[in-house]
Amino acid sequence: MTTTYDTARVDRRAFVSALVAASTDALVVTGLGSPSYDVFAAGDRDANFYLWGAMGGAVPVGLGLALAQPDRSVVVVTGDGEMLMGIGTLGSVAVQAPPNLTIVVLDNGHFGETGMQPSHSSLGANLADVARGFGIENVFEARSIEDAALVGKAVDTRSATTFVQVHIDLGEPPRALPPRDGVAVKNRFRAGLGLPTF
Repeated sequence: MTTTYDTARVDRRAFVSALVAASTDALVVTGLGSPSYDVFAAGDRDANFYLWGAMGGAVPVGLGLALAQPDRSVVVVTGDGEMLMGIGTLGSVAVQAPPNLTIVVLDNGHFGETGMQPSHSSLGANLADVARGFGIENVFEARSIEDAALVGKAVDTRSATTFVQVHIDLGEPPRALPPRDGVAVKNRFRAGLGLPTF
């Protein structure tokens, strides 16, 4: 199969940094690997919920959080490989349609955590089209750093469930590792929401 990946794309770390800066009050759920590193590099905070090994789990966690915290903006930052792993979750997102949920997929067309094998999104699958097919109405593709401000606006207005496919380059910035203690991350996150910890 022919790879259709276009290498002229946005720097992922710069895009995530701009997105986080534009969404300072949002609760952020990260997918495993690079999305967690990028969000952590943009500034660790209590409102970041890092998922280390839960491939396919970022969107369902974000959906549940958006439904449980309707007055807060919720941003899921994940990768194309993880989104493909949990693609069916987009059906539940479309049915529930929480207006405070924004899903940001950093798409480099490869499985970055397992050796940079081409993913389906570099072999012809368009994740934005898939999201529309599931019924998510506010969908767009980001191809420049300036698009981070548009995503930030969607996060802040909380007017519709939003899905953003960010076409990122193949760059591999230095890893910035967030805390690995899942219980501590969970308790810090819950405490930030004014919930009991355990």
